[in-house]
Amino acid sequence: MGLVVLHLHLHGLLRGHDLELGRDSDTGGQTIYVLDLVRALAQRQEVERVEVVTRLIHDPCVGPDYAEPEERLGPRLSIRRIPFGPHAYLPKEQLWPYLDELVSSLVTSLQAAPRLPDWIHAHYADAGYVGARLHQRLGVPLLFTAHSLGREKRRRLLDSGLDPSAIEARYALARRIQAEEFALSQAALVVTSTLQELEEQYAHYARFRPERARVIPPGVDASCFYPPRPGVRERGPGSGLQARLDALLQDPHRQPLLAICRPDRRKNIPALLEAFSRSPILQGHHNLVLVMGDPAVEVSCGGERKEVLDQVHGWLRHPALHGRVALPHQLRREQIPPLYRWAARLGGVFVNPALSEPFGLTLLEAAASGLPVVTTDDGGPRDILRHCRNGLLVDVSRPDALRLALERSLADSVRWRQWSRNGLEAVGRLYRWPAHGATYIKEARAVILSQRQGLGVSDSVGGHIAMSAGMLRVRGGHPIAELVLPVLPARKPPGAQLGVGHGGHQLGELQGGEVGVDVLPGDPEQRR
Repeated sequence: MGLVVLHLHLHGLLRGHDLELGRDSDTGGQTIYVLDLVRALAQRQEVERVEVVTRLIHDPCVGPDYAEPEERLGPRLSIRRIPFGPHAYLPKEQLWPYLDELVSSLVTSLQAAPRLPDWIHAHYADAGYVGARLHQRLGVPLLFTAHSLGREKRRRLLDSGLDPSAIEARYALARRIQAEEFALSQAALVVTSTLQELEEQYAHYARFRPERARVIPPGVDASCFYPPRPGVRERGPGSGLQARLDALLQDPHRQPLLAICRPDRRKNIPALLEAFSRSPILQGHHNLVLVMGDPAVEVSCGGERKEVLDQVHGWLRHPALHGRVALPHQLRREQIPPLYRWAARLGGVFVNPALSEPFGLTLLEAAASGLPVVTTDDGGPRDILRHCRNGLLVDVSRPDALRLALERSLADSVRWRQWSRNGLEAVGRLYRWPAHGATYIKEARAVILSQRQGLGVSDSVGGHIAMSAGMLRVRGGHPIAELVLPVLPARKPPGAQLGVGHGGHQLGELQGGEVGVDVLPGDPEQRR
Protein backbone atom coordinates (compact mmCIF):
# COMPACT_ATOMS: atom_id res chain seq x y z
CA MET A 1 0.00 0.00 0.00
CA GLY A 2 1.09 3.53 -0.71
CA LEU A 3 1.35 6.42 1.70
CA VAL A 4 -1.74 8.24 2.95
CA VAL A 5 -1.01 11.84 3.97
CA LEU A 6 -3.37 14.32 5.63
CA HIS A 7 -2.72 18.08 5.48
CA LEU A 8 -4.46 20.63 7.71
CA HIS A 9 -4.89 24.18 6.35
CA LEU A 10 -7.71 25.74 8.31
CA HIS A 11 -7.94 29.47 7.64
CA GLY A 12 -8.41 31.60 4.56
CA LEU A 13 -10.15 30.57 1.36
CA LEU A 14 -8.89 27.36 -0.18
CA ARG A 15 -10.06 25.78 -3.41
CA GLY A 16 -8.39 24.06 -6.32
CA HIS A 17 -8.95 26.80 -8.89
CA ASP A 18 -9.09 30.61 -9.14
CA LEU A 19 -7.40 31.27 -5.82
CA GLU A 20 -8.51 34.58 -4.33
CA LEU A 21 -4.98 35.60 -3.49
CA GLY A 22 -4.68 38.92 -1.69
CA ARG A 23 -8.37 39.04 -0.85
CA ASP A 24 -7.32 39.23 2.79
CA SER A 25 -4.29 38.51 4.96
CA ASP A 26 -5.34 34.85 5.34
CA THR A 27 -5.28 33.96 1.65
CA GLY A 28 -1.74 34.37 0.33
CA GLY A 29 1.56 32.57 0.02
CA GLN A 30 0.69 29.79 2.46
CA THR A 31 -2.34 28.88 0.34
CA ILE A 32 -0.18 28.58 -2.78
CA TYR A 33 2.45 26.56 -0.91
CA VAL A 34 -0.05 24.03 0.44
CA LEU A 35 -1.76 23.49 -2.92
CA ASP A 36 1.51 23.15 -4.82
CA LEU A 37 2.93 20.80 -2.18
CA VAL A 38 -0.06 18.43 -2.13
CA ARG A 39 -0.20 18.38 -5.92
CA ALA A 40 3.48 17.43 -6.02
CA LEU A 41 2.95 14.68 -3.43
CA ALA A 42 -0.09 13.27 -5.25
CA GLN A 43 2.11 12.69 -8.30
CA ARG A 44 4.59 10.52 -6.40
CA GLN A 45 4.42 6.79 -7.07
CA GLU A 46 4.78 5.91 -3.38
CA VAL A 47 1.71 7.99 -2.46
CA GLU A 48 -1.74 6.42 -2.49
CA ARG A 49 -3.82 9.40 -1.33
CA VAL A 50 -3.41 13.00 -0.19
CA GLU A 51 -6.18 14.96 1.51
CA VAL A 52 -6.32 18.58 2.65
CA VAL A 53 -8.74 19.42 5.44
CA THR A 54 -10.00 22.99 5.65
CA ARG A 55 -13.03 24.81 7.02
CA LEU A 56 -16.47 24.56 5.42
CA ILE A 57 -17.98 28.05 5.04
CA HIS A 58 -21.60 29.01 4.35
CA ASP A 59 -21.40 32.76 3.79
CA PRO A 60 -22.95 34.89 1.00
CA CYS A 61 -19.86 37.12 1.20
CA VAL A 62 -17.71 34.34 -0.26
CA GLY A 63 -18.27 31.96 -3.15
CA PRO A 64 -20.36 28.75 -2.95
CA ASP A 65 -17.27 26.61 -3.63
CA TYR A 66 -16.27 26.95 0.03
CA ALA A 67 -19.52 25.29 1.13
CA GLU A 68 -18.82 22.07 -0.82
CA PRO A 69 -17.85 19.25 1.59
CA GLU A 70 -15.45 17.70 -0.91
CA GLU A 71 -13.52 18.92 -3.94
CA ARG A 72 -11.64 16.38 -6.04
CA LEU A 73 -8.40 17.73 -7.49
CA GLY A 74 -7.31 14.47 -9.05
CA PRO A 75 -7.56 10.69 -8.66
CA ARG A 76 -5.38 10.78 -5.51
CA LEU A 77 -5.94 14.30 -4.22
CA SER A 78 -8.90 16.03 -2.60
CA ILE A 79 -9.94 18.92 -0.37
CA ARG A 80 -12.30 18.02 2.47
CA ARG A 81 -14.22 20.83 4.14
CA ILE A 82 -15.46 20.26 7.68
CA PRO A 83 -17.73 22.73 9.51
CA PHE A 84 -16.57 24.10 12.85
CA GLY A 85 -17.67 27.29 14.51
CA PRO A 86 -20.28 29.60 12.94
CA HIS A 87 -21.25 29.43 9.28
CA ALA A 88 -19.69 32.80 8.42
CA TYR A 89 -16.19 33.31 7.10
CA LEU A 90 -13.89 34.31 9.96
CA PRO A 91 -10.34 35.64 10.14
CA LYS A 92 -7.86 33.21 11.64
CA GLU A 93 -7.64 35.15 14.92
CA GLN A 94 -11.30 34.30 15.62
CA LEU A 95 -11.06 30.54 15.00
CA TRP A 96 -9.39 29.55 18.28
CA PRO A 97 -12.58 28.84 20.31
CA TYR A 98 -13.78 26.33 17.70
CA LEU A 99 -10.68 24.20 17.07
CA ASP A 100 -11.59 21.48 19.57
CA GLU A 101 -14.84 21.02 17.66
CA LEU A 102 -12.76 20.17 14.61
CA VAL A 103 -10.55 17.83 16.62
CA SER A 104 -13.62 15.82 17.71
CA SER A 105 -14.95 15.63 14.15
CA LEU A 106 -11.62 14.46 12.78
CA VAL A 107 -11.08 11.85 15.49
CA THR A 108 -14.48 10.35 14.69
CA SER A 109 -13.96 10.32 10.92
CA LEU A 110 -10.38 9.04 11.07
CA GLN A 111 -11.29 6.22 13.46
CA ALA A 112 -14.00 5.15 11.04
CA ALA A 113 -11.63 5.17 8.04
CA PRO A 114 -10.08 1.91 6.71
CA ARG A 115 -6.66 3.15 7.83
CA LEU A 116 -5.13 6.12 9.57
CA PRO A 117 -2.86 8.53 7.69
CA ASP A 118 0.84 7.75 7.74
CA TRP A 119 1.33 11.29 8.99
CA ILE A 120 -0.50 14.58 9.45
CA HIS A 121 1.09 17.81 8.20
CA ALA A 122 -0.27 20.90 9.97
CA HIS A 123 0.18 24.35 8.45
CA TYR A 124 0.23 27.40 10.75
CA ALA A 125 -0.46 27.57 14.50
CA ASP A 126 -4.19 26.82 14.34
CA ALA A 127 -3.66 23.63 12.39
CA GLY A 128 -0.63 22.87 14.57
CA TYR A 129 -2.88 22.79 17.62
CA VAL A 130 -5.37 20.48 15.89
CA GLY A 131 -2.62 18.24 14.56
CA ALA A 132 -1.00 17.95 18.00
CA ARG A 133 -4.32 16.98 19.58
CA LEU A 134 -4.85 14.36 16.86
CA HIS A 135 -1.38 12.99 17.50
CA GLN A 136 -2.20 12.64 21.19
CA ARG A 137 -5.56 10.99 20.48
CA LEU A 138 -4.60 8.74 17.57
CA GLY A 139 -0.84 8.35 17.68
CA VAL A 140 -0.43 9.57 14.09
CA PRO A 141 2.96 11.30 13.62
CA LEU A 142 2.77 15.07 13.20
CA LEU A 143 4.66 17.27 10.76
CA PHE A 144 4.45 21.00 11.42
CA THR A 145 5.15 24.09 9.34
CA ALA A 146 4.40 27.40 11.05
CA HIS A 147 4.79 29.54 7.90
CA SER A 148 5.09 32.55 10.21
CA LEU A 149 5.63 32.57 13.95
CA GLY A 150 3.81 34.46 16.69
CA ARG A 151 6.92 35.41 18.66
CA GLU A 152 8.46 36.98 15.57
CA LYS A 153 5.27 38.87 14.77
CA ARG A 154 5.01 40.16 18.33
CA ARG A 155 8.62 41.36 18.18
CA ARG A 156 8.01 43.25 14.96
CA LEU A 157 4.80 44.85 16.22
CA LEU A 158 6.45 45.95 19.46
CA ASP A 159 9.39 47.36 17.50
CA SER A 160 6.93 49.40 15.45
CA GLY A 161 5.73 51.10 18.64
CA LEU A 162 2.33 49.45 19.06
CA ASP A 163 0.93 48.98 22.56
CA PRO A 164 1.24 45.38 23.87
CA SER A 165 -2.39 45.23 24.99
CA ALA A 166 -3.58 46.50 21.60
CA ILE A 167 -1.43 43.88 19.88
CA GLU A 168 -2.94 41.10 21.97
CA ALA A 169 -6.50 42.31 21.49
CA ARG A 170 -6.08 42.39 17.74
CA TYR A 171 -3.90 39.36 17.00
CA ALA A 172 -4.44 36.94 19.95
CA LEU A 173 -0.71 36.22 19.92
CA ALA A 174 -0.55 34.67 23.39
CA ARG A 175 -2.88 31.87 22.28
CA ARG A 176 -1.07 31.52 18.97
CA ILE A 177 2.35 31.21 20.64
CA GLN A 178 0.97 28.68 23.11
CA ALA A 179 -0.38 26.63 20.18
CA GLU A 180 3.00 26.83 18.41
CA GLU A 181 4.81 25.57 21.51
CA PHE A 182 2.28 22.73 21.80
CA ALA A 183 2.68 21.76 18.15
CA LEU A 184 6.48 21.85 18.43
CA SER A 185 6.35 19.61 21.50
CA GLN A 186 4.38 16.96 19.59
CA ALA A 187 5.93 17.23 16.11
CA ALA A 188 8.02 14.39 14.74
CA LEU A 189 9.31 16.75 12.05
CA VAL A 190 9.30 20.52 11.61
CA VAL A 191 9.54 21.52 7.95
CA THR A 192 11.08 24.94 7.36
CA SER A 193 11.87 26.78 4.13
CA THR A 194 15.10 28.52 5.13
CA LEU A 195 18.03 28.12 7.48
CA GLN A 196 17.37 31.62 8.88
CA GLU A 197 13.86 30.56 9.85
CA LEU A 198 15.24 27.57 11.72
CA GLU A 199 18.15 29.30 13.45
CA GLU A 200 16.67 32.73 14.22
CA GLN A 201 12.91 32.19 14.59
CA TYR A 202 12.04 28.66 15.72
CA ALA A 203 15.05 28.75 18.05
CA HIS A 204 13.17 31.21 20.32
CA TYR A 205 10.67 28.49 21.26
CA ALA A 206 11.26 26.39 24.38
CA ARG A 207 9.76 23.21 22.86
CA PHE A 208 11.65 23.42 19.55
CA ARG A 209 14.09 20.57 18.96
CA PRO A 210 16.52 21.37 16.12
CA GLU A 211 17.26 17.69 15.51
CA ARG A 212 13.64 17.28 14.44
CA ALA A 213 13.74 20.14 11.90
CA ARG A 214 14.63 20.02 8.23
CA VAL A 215 15.09 22.84 5.72
CA ILE A 216 13.23 21.88 2.53
CA PRO A 217 12.83 24.90 0.23
CA PRO A 218 9.55 24.99 -1.71
CA GLY A 219 9.39 24.78 -5.45
CA VAL A 220 8.06 26.76 -8.37
CA ASP A 221 5.59 25.45 -10.93
CA ALA A 222 7.70 25.39 -14.10
CA SER A 223 4.61 24.96 -16.27
CA CYS A 224 3.39 28.43 -15.18
CA PHE A 225 6.52 30.41 -14.33
CA TYR A 226 9.10 30.55 -17.09
CA PRO A 227 11.02 33.32 -18.90
CA PRO A 228 9.92 35.07 -22.08
CA ARG A 229 10.45 32.64 -24.94
CA PRO A 230 12.37 33.74 -28.02
CA GLY A 231 10.09 34.04 -31.00
CA VAL A 232 6.94 33.74 -28.86
CA ARG A 233 5.27 37.06 -28.32
CA GLU A 234 2.68 37.18 -25.57
CA ARG A 235 0.18 40.00 -25.66
CA GLY A 236 1.54 41.58 -22.52
CA PRO A 237 0.13 40.36 -19.18
CA GLY A 238 -3.23 39.50 -20.76
CA SER A 239 -5.21 41.81 -22.99
CA GLY A 240 -7.50 43.10 -20.22
CA LEU A 241 -4.66 43.90 -17.83
CA GLN A 242 -2.56 45.36 -20.61
CA ALA A 243 -5.39 47.75 -21.45
CA ARG A 244 -5.57 48.82 -17.81
CA LEU A 245 -1.84 49.42 -17.65
CA ASP A 246 -1.98 51.37 -20.91
CA ALA A 247 -4.69 53.56 -19.40
CA LEU A 248 -2.87 54.12 -16.10
CA LEU A 249 0.68 54.70 -17.36
CA GLN A 250 1.86 57.51 -19.60
CA ASP A 251 4.46 55.24 -21.19
CA PRO A 252 3.72 51.56 -20.48
CA HIS A 253 6.89 50.45 -22.33
CA ARG A 254 9.31 51.77 -19.71
CA GLN A 255 11.29 49.33 -17.54
CA PRO A 256 8.89 48.54 -14.70
CA LEU A 257 9.37 48.01 -11.00
CA LEU A 258 6.85 45.28 -10.13
CA ALA A 259 5.55 44.50 -6.61
CA ILE A 260 2.94 41.84 -5.83
CA CYS A 261 1.59 41.53 -2.30
CA ARG A 262 -1.48 42.03 -0.14
CA PRO A 263 -2.13 45.37 1.60
CA ASP A 264 -0.44 44.60 4.90
CA ARG A 265 1.74 46.87 7.03
CA ARG A 266 4.48 44.26 7.00
CA LYS A 267 4.66 44.41 3.20
CA ASN A 268 5.84 48.05 3.49
CA ILE A 269 4.49 49.32 0.16
CA PRO A 270 4.25 52.98 1.31
CA ALA A 271 8.05 52.90 1.79
CA LEU A 272 8.44 51.74 -1.83
CA LEU A 273 6.29 54.63 -3.00
CA GLU A 274 8.33 57.04 -0.91
CA ALA A 275 11.58 55.74 -2.42
CA PHE A 276 10.14 56.07 -5.93
CA SER A 277 8.94 59.62 -5.20
CA ARG A 278 12.45 60.63 -4.06
CA SER A 279 14.12 59.57 -7.29
CA PRO A 280 14.10 61.74 -10.43
CA ILE A 281 15.88 58.83 -12.16
CA LEU A 282 13.11 56.34 -11.38
CA GLN A 283 10.34 58.80 -12.23
CA GLY A 284 12.06 59.84 -15.44
CA HIS A 285 12.77 56.37 -16.86
CA HIS A 286 10.67 53.75 -15.10
CA ASN A 287 7.17 52.80 -13.99
CA LEU A 288 5.98 51.30 -10.72
CA VAL A 289 3.27 48.61 -10.93
CA LEU A 290 1.62 47.51 -7.66
CA VAL A 291 -0.59 44.43 -7.51
CA MET A 292 -2.34 44.44 -4.11
CA GLY A 293 -5.60 42.58 -4.48
CA ASP A 294 -8.87 44.32 -5.30
CA PRO A 295 -8.71 47.84 -3.80
CA ALA A 296 -12.51 48.17 -3.68
CA VAL A 297 -12.89 44.94 -1.69
CA GLU A 298 -9.97 45.76 0.58
CA VAL A 299 -11.26 49.23 1.45
CA SER A 300 -14.71 47.83 2.26
CA CYS A 301 -13.10 45.38 4.69
CA GLY A 302 -11.71 48.23 6.81
CA GLY A 303 -8.98 47.77 9.39
CA GLU A 304 -5.31 47.49 8.53
CA ARG A 305 -5.90 46.81 4.84
CA LYS A 306 -7.95 49.99 4.43
CA GLU A 307 -5.31 51.92 6.34
CA VAL A 308 -2.53 50.69 4.03
CA LEU A 309 -4.54 51.37 0.88
CA ASP A 310 -5.42 54.85 2.12
CA GLN A 311 -1.68 55.51 2.43
CA VAL A 312 -1.07 54.14 -1.07
CA HIS A 313 -3.83 56.28 -2.58
CA GLY A 314 -2.40 59.27 -0.77
CA TRP A 315 0.90 58.73 -2.55
CA LEU A 316 -0.86 58.21 -5.88
CA ARG A 317 -2.30 61.71 -5.61
CA HIS A 318 1.25 63.07 -5.62
CA PRO A 319 1.59 65.06 -8.90
CA ALA A 320 5.06 63.65 -9.63
CA LEU A 321 3.72 60.08 -9.61
CA HIS A 322 0.76 60.64 -11.91
CA GLY A 323 1.02 58.35 -14.94
CA ARG A 324 4.09 56.60 -13.48
CA VAL A 325 2.43 54.34 -10.89
CA ALA A 326 -0.26 51.78 -11.67
CA LEU A 327 -2.50 50.03 -9.15
CA PRO A 328 -4.61 47.63 -11.24
CA HIS A 329 -7.58 45.86 -9.72
CA GLN A 330 -7.73 42.25 -8.54
CA LEU A 331 -5.89 39.83 -10.82
CA ARG A 332 -6.72 36.22 -11.36
CA ARG A 333 -3.98 33.78 -10.45
CA GLU A 334 -3.40 32.87 -14.10
CA GLN A 335 -2.62 36.51 -14.92
CA ILE A 336 0.36 36.64 -12.55
CA PRO A 337 2.88 34.51 -14.55
CA PRO A 338 2.44 36.58 -17.75
CA LEU A 339 2.86 39.72 -15.64
CA TYR A 340 6.31 38.55 -14.49
CA ARG A 341 7.26 37.76 -18.10
CA TRP A 342 5.99 41.16 -19.24
CA ALA A 343 8.22 42.86 -16.68
CA ALA A 344 11.20 40.67 -17.64
CA ARG A 345 10.70 41.38 -21.35
CA LEU A 346 10.87 45.10 -20.63
CA GLY A 347 14.04 44.72 -18.54
CA GLY A 348 12.38 45.51 -15.20
CA VAL A 349 12.88 44.18 -11.69
CA PHE A 350 10.68 42.63 -9.03
CA VAL A 351 10.62 44.42 -5.65
CA ASN A 352 9.84 42.92 -2.24
CA PRO A 353 10.13 45.75 0.32
CA ALA A 354 8.63 43.79 3.24
CA LEU A 355 9.83 44.65 6.73
CA SER A 356 10.11 40.91 7.39
CA GLU A 357 9.71 37.92 5.09
CA PRO A 358 9.57 34.32 6.40
CA PHE A 359 10.32 32.99 2.92
CA GLY A 360 9.37 34.96 -0.19
CA LEU A 361 7.70 32.69 -2.74
CA THR A 362 7.17 35.60 -5.14
CA LEU A 363 10.97 35.98 -5.34
CA LEU A 364 11.20 32.45 -6.72
CA GLU A 365 8.36 33.10 -9.17
CA ALA A 366 10.20 36.19 -10.41
CA ALA A 367 13.50 34.30 -10.70
CA ALA A 368 11.83 31.48 -12.63
CA SER A 369 10.49 34.14 -15.01
CA GLY A 370 13.92 35.62 -15.66
CA LEU A 371 13.14 38.74 -13.62
CA PRO A 372 15.88 40.04 -11.25
CA VAL A 373 14.89 41.20 -7.77
CA VAL A 374 15.46 43.88 -5.18
CA THR A 375 14.37 42.58 -1.79
CA THR A 376 14.41 43.07 1.94
CA ASP A 377 17.52 41.95 3.77
CA ASP A 378 15.46 39.89 6.20
CA GLY A 379 14.47 36.26 6.58
CA GLY A 380 14.02 33.97 3.61
CA PRO A 381 15.29 36.38 0.93
CA ARG A 382 18.79 36.05 2.37
CA ASP A 383 18.78 32.33 1.60
CA ILE A 384 17.21 32.86 -1.81
CA LEU A 385 19.68 35.54 -2.88
CA ARG A 386 22.62 33.50 -1.59
CA HIS A 387 21.59 30.67 -3.91
CA CYS A 388 20.23 32.67 -6.85
CA ARG A 389 22.60 35.69 -6.97
CA ASN A 390 19.97 37.48 -9.05
CA GLY A 391 19.62 40.90 -7.44
CA LEU A 392 20.16 43.03 -4.36
CA LEU A 393 19.38 42.81 -0.67
CA VAL A 394 18.58 46.13 0.97
CA ASP A 395 17.68 47.60 4.35
CA VAL A 396 14.12 48.60 3.48
CA SER A 397 13.72 50.63 6.67
CA ARG A 398 15.87 53.33 5.03
CA PRO A 399 14.02 54.94 2.07
CA ASP A 400 17.23 56.32 0.53
CA ALA A 401 18.92 52.92 0.68
CA LEU A 402 15.90 51.41 -1.06
CA ARG A 403 15.94 54.21 -3.66
CA LEU A 404 19.63 53.68 -4.42
CA ALA A 405 19.19 49.91 -4.73
CA LEU A 406 16.32 50.36 -7.19
CA GLU A 407 18.31 52.83 -9.27
CA ARG A 408 21.35 50.56 -9.29
CA SER A 409 19.35 47.46 -10.24
CA LEU A 410 18.14 49.10 -13.46
CA ALA A 411 21.31 50.97 -14.41
CA ASP A 412 23.45 48.22 -15.98
CA SER A 413 21.95 46.04 -18.71
CA VAL A 414 24.91 43.62 -18.69
CA ARG A 415 24.52 42.99 -14.98
CA TRP A 416 20.73 42.70 -15.41
CA ARG A 417 21.18 39.89 -17.97
CA GLN A 418 23.64 38.09 -15.68
CA TRP A 419 21.20 38.30 -12.77
CA SER A 420 18.43 36.98 -15.00
CA ARG A 421 20.54 33.97 -16.05
CA ASN A 422 21.66 33.32 -12.47
CA GLY A 423 18.08 33.22 -11.21
CA LEU A 424 16.91 30.88 -13.95
CA GLU A 425 19.79 28.47 -13.35
CA ALA A 426 19.36 28.38 -9.57
CA VAL A 427 15.59 27.88 -9.68
CA GLY A 428 15.97 25.04 -12.16
CA ARG A 429 18.56 23.38 -9.92
CA LEU A 430 17.19 24.01 -6.43
CA TYR A 431 13.54 25.05 -6.42
CA ARG A 432 11.39 22.51 -8.26
CA TRP A 433 8.36 20.77 -6.77
CA PRO A 434 9.27 17.22 -7.91
CA ALA A 435 12.59 17.51 -6.05
CA HIS A 436 10.84 19.04 -3.03
CA GLY A 437 8.32 16.18 -2.94
CA ALA A 438 11.06 13.54 -3.08
CA THR A 439 13.06 15.20 -0.27
CA TYR A 440 9.92 15.77 1.80
CA ILE A 441 8.91 12.11 1.71
CA LYS A 442 12.45 10.89 2.37
CA GLU A 443 12.86 13.18 5.40
CA ALA A 444 9.40 12.43 6.80
CA ARG A 445 9.94 8.69 6.55
CA ALA A 446 13.45 8.88 8.01
CA VAL A 447 12.51 10.98 11.04
CA ILE A 448 9.39 8.98 11.86
CA LEU A 449 11.22 5.66 11.43
CA SER A 450 14.08 6.91 13.60
CA GLN A 451 11.67 7.90 16.36
CA ARG A 452 9.89 4.55 16.23
CA GLN A 453 13.15 2.61 16.35
CA GLY A 454 14.51 4.75 19.17
CA LEU A 455 11.32 4.21 21.14
CA GLY A 456 11.20 0.50 20.45
CA VAL A 457 8.25 0.61 18.08
CA SER A 458 7.94 -2.11 15.46
CA ASP A 459 5.29 -3.08 12.92
CA SER A 460 6.45 -6.68 12.80
CA VAL A 461 4.60 -9.53 14.51
CA GLY A 462 6.26 -10.07 17.86
CA GLY A 463 7.66 -6.55 17.90
CA HIS A 464 7.70 -4.38 20.98
CA ILE A 465 6.37 -1.03 22.17
CA ALA A 466 8.06 1.23 24.69
CA MET A 467 5.59 3.53 26.38
CA SER A 468 4.43 4.56 29.82
CA ALA A 469 2.57 1.97 31.83
CA GLY A 470 -1.16 2.17 31.25
CA MET A 471 -3.79 0.99 28.82
CA LEU A 472 -3.43 0.72 25.06
CA ARG A 473 -6.85 1.03 23.49
CA VAL A 474 -7.23 -0.63 20.10
CA ARG A 475 -10.09 -0.23 17.64
CA GLY A 476 -10.29 -2.18 14.42
CA GLY A 477 -6.58 -2.85 14.44
CA HIS A 478 -5.61 0.80 14.93
CA PRO A 479 -3.87 1.96 18.11
CA ILE A 480 -5.82 4.84 19.67
CA ALA A 481 -3.12 6.36 21.84
CA GLU A 482 -4.84 8.52 24.40
CA LEU A 483 -1.81 8.12 26.69
CA VAL A 484 0.81 8.26 24.00
CA LEU A 485 4.17 9.67 24.91
CA PRO A 486 6.13 8.11 22.03
CA VAL A 487 5.06 7.77 18.43
CA LEU A 488 3.04 4.61 17.87
CA PRO A 489 2.58 2.95 14.49
CA ALA A 490 -0.05 4.80 12.50
CA ARG A 491 -1.69 1.57 11.45
CA LYS A 492 -1.68 -2.09 12.42
CA PRO A 493 -3.23 -4.80 10.24
CA PRO A 494 -6.19 -6.56 11.91
CA GLY A 495 -5.01 -9.62 13.77
CA ALA A 496 -1.40 -8.46 14.18
CA GLN A 497 0.32 -9.36 17.45
CA LEU A 498 2.46 -7.13 19.62
CA GLY A 499 5.17 -8.67 21.78
CA VAL A 500 4.46 -6.64 24.87
CA GLY A 501 5.22 -8.04 28.31
CA HIS A 502 8.12 -9.45 30.27
CA GLY A 503 9.77 -12.71 29.31
CA GLY A 504 8.52 -12.56 25.72
CA HIS A 505 4.90 -13.37 26.61
CA GLN A 506 2.41 -12.27 23.98
CA LEU A 507 -0.70 -10.33 24.90
CA GLY A 508 -2.69 -11.89 22.11
CA GLU A 509 -4.33 -10.55 18.99
CA LEU A 510 -5.40 -6.91 19.06
CA GLN A 511 -8.94 -7.10 17.77
CA GLY A 512 -10.40 -4.37 19.96
CA GLY A 513 -10.90 -3.36 23.55
CA GLU A 514 -8.10 -2.56 26.01
CA VAL A 515 -4.95 -4.41 27.02
CA GLY A 516 -2.42 -3.68 29.74
CA VAL A 517 0.97 -2.35 28.72
CA ASP A 518 4.06 -2.77 30.90
CA VAL A 519 7.00 -0.38 30.79
CA LEU A 520 9.65 -1.86 28.47
CA PRO A 521 13.08 -0.45 27.58
CA GLY A 522 13.32 0.77 23.99
CA ASP A 523 16.38 -1.44 23.35
CA PRO A 524 15.54 -5.16 23.20
CA GLU A 525 19.06 -5.94 24.47
CA GLN A 526 18.23 -4.24 27.77
CA ARG A 527 15.35 -6.66 28.36
CA ARG A 528 17.49 -9.82 28.38
